[in-house]
Amino acid sequence: MILSTTSNLETHTIKSYLGIVTGETIIGANVFKDFFAGIRDIVGGRSGSYEKVLRQAKESSIAEMKARAQKMGADAIIGIDLDYETIGPNGGMIMVTASGTAVKL
Repeated sequence: MILSTTSNLETHTIKSYLGIVTGETIIGANVFKDFFAGIRDIVGGRSGSYEKVLRQAKESSIAEMKARAQKMGADAIIGIDLDYETIGPNGGMIMVTASGTAVKL
């Protein structure tokens, strides 16, 4: 499966557009991660625990989107967009949404 953020693929001809596909992941960030991330933010360091959680959520969302496109018979997903949101009380959850257009090549 070809994945692209562009609206076309230079080396391929799109034969048909199958529709929009999405993948969503919501991951909770626990209290200890929040505490240590806050300390790192104060001293200017990076928060490895948050970065790991965001990476996992992104990969999960893309995998879910790919699975939906494959069920539609797609060969590629174009125009991929990733959105990140904090939700829940005090932003305690992270939501990552991947969306794109499933196409047949």
